[in-house]
Amino acid sequence: MTDSTPTAQLSAAGVSIWLDDLSRERITTGGLQKLIAEKNVVGVTTNPTIFATALSKGEAYTEQVKQLAAAGASVTDAVFEITTHDVAQASDIFNDIYEQTNGVDGRVSIEVEPNLAHDAAGTIAEAKSLSAKVNKKNVLIKIPATVEGLEAITETIAAGISVNVTLIFSLERYRGVINAYLTGLEKAKAAGIDLSGIQSVASFFVSRVDTEIDKRLTVIGTDEALGLKSKAGIANARLAYQVYEELFATERAKALVAAGANEQRPLWASTGVKDPSLPDTLYVTELVAPNTVNTMPEKTLDATFDHGVISGDTVTGNYADANEVLNAIDALGISYDEVTELLEKEGVEKFIVSWNELLDTVTAALEAAK
Repeated sequence: MTDSTPTAQLSAAGVSIWLDDLSRERITTGGLQKLIAEKNVVGVTTNPTIFATALSKGEAYTEQVKQLAAAGASVTDAVFEITTHDVAQASDIFNDIYEQTNGVDGRVSIEVEPNLAHDAAGTIAEAKSLSAKVNKKNVLIKIPATVEGLEAITETIAAGISVNVTLIFSLERYRGVINAYLTGLEKAKAAGIDLSGIQSVASFFVSRVDTEIDKRLTVIGTDEALGLKSKAGIANARLAYQVYEELFATERAKALVAAGANEQRPLWASTGVKDPSLPDTLYVTELVAPNTVNTMPEKTLDATFDHGVISGDTVTGNYADANEVLNAIDALGISYDEVTELLEKEGVEKFIVSWNELLDTVTAALEAAK
């Protein structure tokens, strides 16, 4: 790795680069190792969409599918076996980074079944099951930040399992996520669990906020409204970082850190640019701050490596401006609460659709293998 590349500069500024993609082909061909060596990738995230795409392409899964079909595996068992196998292999690839960073990076995330998004008990059970099956200390279990998810986050952390909280859109819900994490740590501490081994990130979604709000600004159509396009996502994320700074500076959080706990890092998710008129590195270069993660699709990673301009911290000095953007959008009659509630609902629904596609793909593969 060289300090002269934009991805190296991003890492030096305190941003951990995680790839938002995983496939068996990427693992077996050495593609993942190449991104680690050349583009400063120090973690990977998965979701049902990523696995559905991976399974629908190529021959990398054929042999395992044949074995599962011969064993009479159900489709849900097959999905469980296939996805946890990939995550375990990727965890081994990232193990050196995990050791070098004392467990902060070198992380691989796997998501609980999205149909459980509003089932706290089911989520907790699946989180424990996934953690046990992957059986790697650098795995993160992804739990959505629904109201029911908050309880699941607390109990999963309390069991000593590291968590990637996903689908966070609003500042209020983000406060709830941090509270759920701290409550989980307090329970873990009371149970005598070593807090230093528990890590968590809070995945705050960026581009989807712009997509929804920009649609509404376009309908309004005034110069003022159009001038606010593509500003809400970054403003919202910057204010999330302010919440992170504020809540981890409390006596409650500091007492847990003093007892060995780790801060829950903000993670910028949905950082691929949806509007082709925008700079393709927008959600990377405008969200540089210490102790954060940016999880990027490969296209965004490549763009950042090629021409990203990293100019130090672009977050902490911009809270007043960020508030002005959201206030101006609110003054136009666009409801922040309505938008963020819609995005959470749609986020869960999209993952359920992808999950069903994954089940269909595996069902067809199992049938073909028979």
